[in-house]
Amino acid sequence: MRVLIVEDEVRTAEVVRRYLERAGYDVSLAPDSTEGLRLVREWQPSLIILDVNLPGVDGMELCRRVRATSRTPIIMLTARVLERDRVNGLLSGADDYVTKPFSPRELVARVYAVLRRAPANEDRSPMTADFGRLRLDPLERCAFIDGRNVLLTPKEFGLLEALCSTPNVPWTRSRLLERVFGFDYEGTERSVDTHVLNLRRKLAGTGHPRVDTVFGVGYKIVAN
Repeated sequence: MRVLIVEDEVRTAEVVRRYLERAGYDVSLAPDSTEGLRLVREWQPSLIILDVNLPGVDGMELCRRVRATSRTPIIMLTARVLERDRVNGLLSGADDYVTKPFSPRELVARVYAVLRRAPANEDRSPMTADFGRLRLDPLERCAFIDGRNVLLTPKEFGLLEALCSTPNVPWTRSRLLERVFGFDYEGTERSVDTHVLNLRRKLAGTGHPRVDTVFGVGYKIVAN
């Protein structure tokens, strides 16, 4: 079983690696999200141990990107101990949440427990999603139309990704707000309208899919 540790604290990463290797796991280390994404794509780990406070893209966002394409089990390992941080971590797609300081032996036991619950035949490889002329790459957070990169903001991509996950099925504004902007976002649902308007402008003239308004509900993507 392969375990990927995405952790920028060298000492912590090496301690976890040592304990996991003693338990018989094949381990790789990544110091940041960029390297972590590369290894998720190329090495295809069985489980990911993910720090939250990473340089660049943080662990919460990395978790969402991985979860958008894969059911690979994720354990968050972090110094953030507040309830809202644990809630956000689990809502981002983590299977377990371990706070620092931690027991390496307990962490190994949690790895074993999470892997035991995971379906043995689950396809965990990252993938792209195709919708006619539109292709999404959730790991890289990129959208392409006829092979041409569409320059989207992170929020615009998040909205498009969410809508494309259920073609022709409407999403409420509140659900999109929670999915894309975060559980503790304090803005209003009008933020969704603004970003959808910008998204439509960038997709204008490209054909399907398109973002339709469902009056009294929210939005949906029309696949064809």
